[in-house]
Amino acid sequence: MTAEARLPILLSLSGEGGVERMVLNLVRELAGRGLDVDLLLIREESRHLTDLPANVRIVRLGTRHAGLAVHPLTRYLRTHRPPVLLAAKDRAGRAALKAARRAGTGTRVFIRLGTTLSQALEGRSDLRRWLRYRPMRRWYPGAAGIIAVSRGVADDVHHITGLPQERLHVVRNPVITPDLTHRAAAPSPHPWLEDGGDPVLLAMGRLTRQKDFPTLLRAFARLQQAHPARLILLGEGGDREALQALAQTLGISQRVHMPGFAANPYAWLARARLFVLSSAWEGSPNALTEAMALGTPVVSTDCRSGPREILQGGRYGPLVPVGDDAALAEAMASMLENPIAPEVLREGVQEYRAETSARRYLEVMGLEAPQ
Repeated sequence: MTAEARLPILLSLSGEGGVERMVLNLVRELAGRGLDVDLLLIREESRHLTDLPANVRIVRLGTRHAGLAVHPLTRYLRTHRPPVLLAAKDRAGRAALKAARRAGTGTRVFIRLGTTLSQALEGRSDLRRWLRYRPMRRWYPGAAGIIAVSRGVADDVHHITGLPQERLHVVRNPVITPDLTHRAAAPSPHPWLEDGGDPVLLAMGRLTRQKDFPTLLRAFARLQQAHPARLILLGEGGDREALQALAQTLGISQRVHMPGFAANPYAWLARARLFVLSSAWEGSPNALTEAMALGTPVVSTDCRSGPREILQGGRYGPLVPVGDDAALAEAMASMLENPIAPEVLREGVQEYRAETSARRYLEVMGLEAPQ
């Protein structure tokens, strides 16, 4: 890519989730390497959209839905004629493929995928799954490549679409950024994290079915019997009231704090005694990687597909069956009693450094940064 060319990255910012954070981490890292980036926004409802480098240009497509973005995106491609476009998530990727075909500019489209879709649709009707899979099978053959955040996600895409393995690339998320340690050193955001009392466990993510926080609350209630502790649950979502009610029913509401969205979760994460991931499914859970990068011991469900890869089969933390609160409670107690050393955890996630991820993205897309 020439110095004057720009790399367009298509993204729908619909909240404060991991996709939004990881794509913006990638944008900042690429820009820091001297690459000019056009951030094409379908939506921009996110508090992560701050402090972007000067060589990142925001281009608003004027629509809130990926399906309606095809026309303005086609116009953008015809005007700027970029050789490559990167789209984040499935619907944005399909919109990009349609626009590239209409524009006729020869733009190569790469699609970044971050979740195991078949797992997300488990329990849904055959019709519902077919309606999601059919457009992928139709449009994905036109992509120059699919960039998956884990091997599990890549295998899932292969199973759904039949794309050959050489079109599927595994690139780890740009989780560990240069400012991670600095942000983690910010003042303590809550008294529990510095009062020397019972150990504090931390979980974070959108309060939705995917994260299965009810299992975590039940496991935490079990833990109290032998290991009195406290739990902080960062995040927002539609399940907040149900989770608060469950904590009340379990008799642990005074030991559970739900402060909502945290702009700097690292100040919380670095001070916790243990990070717990209770998800029913994941692509590559960023919070698990961040915890390890900060030296915080971890426990995770063995959900598809990221935790087993990150923890290398349990080497860096226990893996327990999804939905098993008894096993999760036992694993939490074990890690509180015998935590893995911080330096060992940090070593285990070197592949998730932002500079490593950005270099791999450039390699896969056949691009070179100016510096």
